[in-house]
Amino acid sequence: MLRIYTRLRRTLTYSLLAVAATSPMVLAQGLGNSPYSALGIGELYSPGNVTNMGMGGLGISNANPFYLNMQNPALLAQRTRFTIFEVGLLGQTKSLSQNLNGGLQSQRDFGGNLGYLALAVPANSRWNMSLSLRPYTYVDYNTRQYRTVPGTIYEAEYNYTGRGGLNKATFAHGVRITKNIYLGVEAAFVFGNITNTSDSRVLINDSDLGIQDTRVSRLNRVNYSDIVWKLGAAWRPKLSENWNLNLGATYDPQTRINGRESDIYQQTNLTGTAISATDTLRTEENGRATLPQQMHFGISLEKKNTFLVGVDVGIQQWAKYRTVTNQPGNLSDGITVATGLEYTPKPNSTRYRDLITYRAGFQYNRLPYTVEGKQINDVNGSLGISLPVGAYFVNHVTLSVVGGQRGVLTGTQIREQYVRIGLGFSLNDLWFRKQVVD
Repeated sequence: MLRIYTRLRRTLTYSLLAVAATSPMVLAQGLGNSPYSALGIGELYSPGNVTNMGMGGLGISNANPFYLNMQNPALLAQRTRFTIFEVGLLGQTKSLSQNLNGGLQSQRDFGGNLGYLALAVPANSRWNMSLSLRPYTYVDYNTRQYRTVPGTIYEAEYNYTGRGGLNKATFAHGVRITKNIYLGVEAAFVFGNITNTSDSRVLINDSDLGIQDTRVSRLNRVNYSDIVWKLGAAWRPKLSENWNLNLGATYDPQTRINGRESDIYQQTNLTGTAISATDTLRTEENGRATLPQQMHFGISLEKKNTFLVGVDVGIQQWAKYRTVTNQPGNLSDGITVATGLEYTPKPNSTRYRDLITYRAGFQYNRLPYTVEGKQINDVNGSLGISLPVGAYFVNHVTLSVVGGQRGVLTGTQIREQYVRIGLGFSLNDLWFRKQVVD
């Protein structure tokens, strides 16, 4: 018991130091500038951990006794009597490009964040529980546009900025019903705030009127807090002595979450000094945003602790998303298809190189964002590796790299080419191990 607390303390210390070292970047950017995060509740983080990240996000039907499955709560019960603590760190570099004003405009960006903190403990031989804290979405964008004011010779400048995001604190349970059937449920408290600001001014500078420095600004801020649910199920029949077929499914029901919105207009000069009284449209008014239902299905073929290959499919009904004022979010339904594999040469060997785990994966996403009538696609490939560390090699350090692209240089679409890196730590130990004295 003392050993796991010592390891937890060390890992927390190292993780907090890493987060502190990058805190300005984390607070400022999340995972970097993303114009598409202006829509809905922002960009969604992947629900899997760094281990799943290395094999295309695969995790609905597959579980490993050395790692925590955070995608399907039912598979918590597949774990052994080990307690596990996990930490994940994420970083991303990307290049954004767009055809604008007859030329190609480009920008490079970088961001990083704490991916998750998670702890799972066995309640008994059939029942496991987990606690986790992780970011759910992030909003980070800053764009500027120039357009001619209709009916005049003047041009107007428009600025749009967004910051914030939502977090999830989850409490999940997984129970083994029969030898091969598992059921699970996850309750998550979603909380956070999103701030969107916009301003505009007419660009006038002539001898008669002088320089016009009046800026009209709008600030919209929504604070969210509520509970959402996820249900999970899995069936893992044996095909032979060493091979298993794994089937899994999860269901996130459509949920309305509480929000408090403030919406303010004001006139300022270019230095930000107010030149008119604030026009408050809404002040801390209560509303409920609608999060759509999501369904995910997975199938995988597994050779015990050695080889696994599988496919996951997900459907997200984002067209049914509604804001806290019950307005459509201009989103479309999304689809996710992921395939991946995992390989450990000889899990029972005493040679270190035989215990290293390798992963590879591919993912296709039809995102909920639509530009000029065309839905944005995201295609990426991934590689991962887990290195065993510590006594008995039951702990692991995992590195995963994802490279991909979303959007294309057609019309006004924004193309994002990105490389995402994840670093994860998985610590295992026995819970309430009875000491033996000779």
